Amino acid sequence: MADGGGGSSGGVVNYSRRIMGFNVPEKVQLHVAMLALQFGYAGFHVVSRAALNMGISKIVFPVYRNILAFLLLLPFAYFLEKKERPPLTLSFVTQFFLLAVVGITANQGFYLLGLDNTSPTFASAIQNSVPAITFLMAAILRLEQVRLNRKDGIGKVIGTLFCVAGAMVITLYKGPTIYSPTPPLQRSNVSPLLLSLGDAKPKNWTLGCIFLIGHCLSWSGWLVLQAPVLKKYPARLSVTSYQCFFGVIQFLVIAGFMERDPQAWLIHSGGELFSVFYAGVVASGIAFAVQIWCIDRGGPVFVAVYQPVQTLVVAIMASVALGEEFYLGGIIGAVLIITGLYLVLWGKNEERKFAMQKSAVQSQAEHGRSTNHIKASLAQPLLSQSTENV
Repeated sequence: MADGGGGSSGGVVNYSRRIMGFNVPEKVQLHVAMLALQFGYAGFHVVSRAALNMGISKIVFPVYRNILAFLLLLPFAYFLEKKERPPLTLSFVTQFFLLAVVGITANQGFYLLGLDNTSPTFASAIQNSVPAITFLMAAILRLEQVRLNRKDGIGKVIGTLFCVAGAMVITLYKGPTIYSPTPPLQRSNVSPLLLSLGDAKPKNWTLGCIFLIGHCLSWSGWLVLQAPVLKKYPARLSVTSYQCFFGVIQFLVIAGFMERDPQAWLIHSGGELFSVFYAGVVASGIAFAVQIWCIDRGGPVFVAVYQPVQTLVVAIMASVALGEEFYLGGIIGAVLIITGLYLVLWGKNEERKFAMQKSAVQSQAEHGRSTNHIKASLAQPLLSQSTENV
């Protein structure tokens, strides 16, 4: 699927370059696209918290978000992946449904609960632990080997420990306030637009962090479980569309038990409407397409390296829009998690280099053996079969 998505995105980029009349190196395009992607995701954290402050339901919000994402992805999935989409079977439907449970329902549900109880910056900061948790899950399931006799294996293990330590610090130690952008007594001087967004004051810090850890575990589990499914069904847009569809159904079932108020399904303000469209179109649709293209052209490690930029942008946006305060425990935890992220990514990069070198050596050895065999055959063309075997 990455080839199909990347190819279509690449065609759009090449077409736009011809229209504009200038040539932009692909490396520059990648960096600009990744920065734009992080700004888009950062805005999602702030917009989602503002929507929760306005009173939007934590169940209704993901229902509308996934409906929009599904409607946006469906035509692209249908037309771009006609040739590479295998026939749909009951086994695939079951797998897509279970992936939606982990990657849509649990993932987004835990995120909104955690965001509502903490703040956008630390929701974004704790997400940096996802690569480390994914590595840990893959190692436990023996999908990835832990090589402690090589520096790449040691780097990934130490990085995972840093991420776990950072998450524990954020959860268990809030600490004193380090930075407060707008004192409470001066909030009346803030513009009415910013006041309508509410603030980013945490409600239950420890509980919120536990929910966010559940969000990261769900996200990592989804990444691990999705990998073997994509090998058998290599149509990523279609797989994502099916998951959005099943995610909507699952949230509707939950809403049938937990959201009995009909008024909760109404959009009461322009801010709520904007937040729903931003989450569904920008954060789920456009961002997904950009990320596909960046992974296809730059690789997954290149994309993951930019993740901490999102946390920095969220901190600035949340401070300006929501008056978010920063606490010592959160800052220490975020530093530990980001350090762990880069150690894990460094280990993955070194592992990739080692695999490429090993593959090159093996191919050279095989080429050398075939060359020697040809030379021996030319020098001794009359040797009997039994002698050649010896």
